[in-house]
Amino acid sequence: MTIPANIAEAVVDPKAYADWDRSHEAFAWLRKNAPLDVAEIEGFDPFWVVSKHADIQAIEKQNDLFHNEDRSATLTNIETDKKVREMMGGSPNLLRSLVQMDNPDHMQYRRLTQAWFMPQNLRKLEDRIREIARGFIDKMADKGTECDFARDVAFLYPLHVIMEVLGVPEIDEPRMLKLTQELFGAQDPEVNRSGAEVTDSDTGLANIQATVADFFTYFVEMTEDRRKNPREDLASVIANGEVYGKPLGHLEAMSYYIIAATAGHDTTSNTTGGALWALAENQDQFRKLKDDLSLIPSMVEESIRWETPVKHFMRTATADTEVAGKQIKKNDWLFLAYPSGNRDEDVFDDPYSFKIDRSPNKHVAFGYGAHVCLGQHLGRMEMRILWEELLPRLQSVELNGKPTRVQANFVSGPKSIPIKFKMN
Repeated sequence: MTIPANIAEAVVDPKAYADWDRSHEAFAWLRKNAPLDVAEIEGFDPFWVVSKHADIQAIEKQNDLFHNEDRSATLTNIETDKKVREMMGGSPNLLRSLVQMDNPDHMQYRRLTQAWFMPQNLRKLEDRIREIARGFIDKMADKGTECDFARDVAFLYPLHVIMEVLGVPEIDEPRMLKLTQELFGAQDPEVNRSGAEVTDSDTGLANIQATVADFFTYFVEMTEDRRKNPREDLASVIANGEVYGKPLGHLEAMSYYIIAATAGHDTTSNTTGGALWALAENQDQFRKLKDDLSLIPSMVEESIRWETPVKHFMRTATADTEVAGKQIKKNDWLFLAYPSGNRDEDVFDDPYSFKIDRSPNKHVAFGYGAHVCLGQHLGRMEMRILWEELLPRLQSVELNGKPTRVQANFVSGPKSIPIKFKMN
């Protein structure tokens, strides 16, 4: 069957993700009535919406059968796809980072920085990350009893951590935050480059191109510097890295910096903000956590499931196959709906409740299989450290106004979380 128009619209509409209930209601309907079916929306090629946890995992496990690079790795309309291919010499992707690669390239490029993001290497950063977390918590305390937790803490703390890892000086952090928000929030009039509602694909693409060009300008300069003066930072690894015995190509190097600089903080920011918002709305969970700080790691996992900052990735079938009894044809496009997988009633008991001690918690927020998020251990560590430092000092917290979310169907989360709090 074809998915009803109103449900399909809610899957792709950036505003539905800002609404939260609208997108979750659409996904709940899909899991129950059309767990794997085709969305046909004007202006888009038809695509399968994969709404069940088991089907998402099954597709992500089969990397040879479901590719990232053959068609756009994120949902894009026909018009934009055509323009991108014209600009990129036939490629459907503006960037060529790990998320737009398949093997053997994916494995080779991933190997370049993999050691950096392994838990044993990250342990060396723990003390410094704790110092950074304390600094932001002190700033929060200095604000008295009110702040916007998203803008004052959640956006800035993971940004500072990843910029230090990458080697970007602190003075450039506001620029990196702005560019990241423009890139991921390209559909949101308050966040995007033009500061206006995007009504046509030309404007939307022009906004993204301009942002990507700014990133390129910045990182070309950084590459030149690190080739002359390598340091102990991630930028030096990328600048001087070799794949297949040759230096990285220009597009691949720039894309590597961009994915590290953007995904490296924005997803953690969204999850951190979402966690505090959920705790403020669920005082019983807040008290439970305050009474037993050993629950912090499981609360972090639950906040990742709850917020699911990456809303989707696309995969393209490389051959005729079958998933969940449905016939998938070669070149069919599939939308992996992570927020839906993370509310799947067959996997999660009472999925619409925020439970800090949820166990097991087999969420798919970091993806699965070969493309599982490279920075997952760093993200978990940053969140754990922040809560270990904040919770002993935070006596009470409640919402102080209506929080808002970013309008975006790819990566999104809280935009503003006004809170009242007491700290010691």
